[in-house]
Amino acid sequence: MTTSFIPPKRILMGPGPSDVPQRILDAMARPTIGHLDPAFVDLMEQIKAMLRMAFQTENALTFPVSAPGSAGMEMCFVNLVEPGDKVIVCRNGVFGGRMLENVKRCGGVPVVVDDAWGAAVDPQKVRDAFKANPDAKMLAFVHAETSTGAQSDAEALGKIAQEFGALTIMDCVTSLGGTPLYMDKWGIDAVYSGSQKCLSCTPGLSPVSFSERAIARIKARTTVVQSWFLDLNLVLGYWQSAGKRTYHHTAPINPMYGLHEALVILEEEGLENAWARHRAMHEKLKAGLEGMGLNYVVEASARLPQLNSIYVPEGVDEAAVRARLLNEFNLEIGAGLGDMSGKIWRIGLMGYSAKQENVDYCLKALKTCLP
Repeated sequence: MTTSFIPPKRILMGPGPSDVPQRILDAMARPTIGHLDPAFVDLMEQIKAMLRMAFQTENALTFPVSAPGSAGMEMCFVNLVEPGDKVIVCRNGVFGGRMLENVKRCGGVPVVVDDAWGAAVDPQKVRDAFKANPDAKMLAFVHAETSTGAQSDAEALGKIAQEFGALTIMDCVTSLGGTPLYMDKWGIDAVYSGSQKCLSCTPGLSPVSFSERAIARIKARTTVVQSWFLDLNLVLGYWQSAGKRTYHHTAPINPMYGLHEALVILEEEGLENAWARHRAMHEKLKAGLEGMGLNYVVEASARLPQLNSIYVPEGVDEAAVRARLLNEFNLEIGAGLGDMSGKIWRIGLMGYSAKQENVDYCLKALKTCLP
C-alpha cells in the first residue's frame, strides 16, 4: 500500500523555489472555503492591495494569476500582442528567449536585441532597435534574468519605450520583493512575477499588473485573445468586478491564503527593508565566495543580489558537488541553464532563504565539498 509522502527537509538556496516559512505553511492549512464566498472575495481585495504595494503601482488591474509565473508571462503576451504586431524583445538569457517564443506564438513580429549571457540589456541597443523599427508597438525585457543573475536597468528601458510610444512588458519573477522595483515610476505597462521566489510562498501563483495604457490596448484588440483561460476580458469579471463576481475558474484557495500571508510578512518587514536585507546577505555571501577564490559571472554593476551566479572552478565536477551538497548537507543550489549548463552554479538568496545562518551554512558546505 502507498503511504503518505513525507518530503526531506531541505535548505533551498537555488534559483527558486525558496524556503517557505512555517507561518505561510500554517496559513495554507486553514479550512478551504468557496472561491465566491464573501470572505474569500475580501481576501482577494487584500491581496490586490498588497501586490500594488509590492509592485509600487496604483494599477487597479493587479492580481495573482491562478498558475505559475510562466502563465503570467503568457497572460501578458496573449493579451497585448496581436498578429502582425512588431515587438522588440531583449534576450540576454533563457527567460528573454521565452519572451521571444511567446511573441512568435502570438503571431507577432519579433525584433531581437541580443546581449551576452551574464550581461545586462544594453539600453543603447534598444534605442537603436526602436530607431530602426519606429513602428514597434512593444518592448519586452527581463528585469532580473534568473538564468544568469544579471539585472537590467528597467527605468532606462522603460523611458526609451515611452519615447517611442511603445508599451513595455517586464519579467520581474526574481526581482519582486527582493530588489528595487517601481512599476509606475519607471513607466512599465505590464509585469509578471512568481510566488515562489522573494515572496517565499509555494510555487503556483503569478502576480501580474497592467497599466491603463495596457488595458486600453487590450480593449482595442481587433482579434480574439488566443487563450480562453488567460483572456483578461474574461478574467476581469472574477477579479475586478465592482458588483457581483462572475465565475471564471475555481481559484486555488489555500495557495491564495499562503500568498496573502507572504504579503503580510513583506508588509510587516517593509519593502525597502526587504530590499536592504537581500543586498546585505548578498554582500556577506559574496565576501565568502570570493574568499574561496570563486568568481562571479556578472559584473558588479549588474549583479542581482538574490541570484548569485559563480563559475565552476576548472577540474571540478559541478554536478557531483551539487549532489553532495544535497545528499550530505540537505542544501540545494542551482545548475546553469542553456549556454551556461555545466559551467556555473546559481546560489539563491531569496525571501526567507536570505538570512545569515543560510549564508554561513552554504559557505561552510561549499568549502567542504570543493578541493
